[in-house]
Amino acid sequence: MMNLPIEWLFWTGLHITPWKLIGYTGALMFGGRWLVQFIASKRAGKPVIPRVFWYMSVLGSLMTLSYFLFSAKQDSVGVLQNLFPTFTALYSLYLDIQHRGWHRDKAGH
Repeated sequence: MMNLPIEWLFWTGLHITPWKLIGYTGALMFGGRWLVQFIASKRAGKPVIPRVFWYMSVLGSLMTLSYFLFSAKQDSVGVLQNLFPTFTALYSLYLDIQHRGWHRDKAGH
């Protein structure tokens, strides 16, 4: 079912499966984190990595990793490409929470 094209998109000429949609969303989220980082740094006037950057990294990596693991694609290159960033993003998020606490982005923190 997840490897079958989504019928309501046929009129567009696109044949996108649910797994491909997950992969696209993950890739956009993983790439979009740089826009978030750019905006935060521009506002702060210095290099800043907001916590949402790490959340987007983890979620984007997990989504693209899932696509390469479970879709009909099952591409080992894609698995390797996304496995390392998943663990490094999880570890960086863990360090961020340990260092700054859960509520770092609230006023007064």
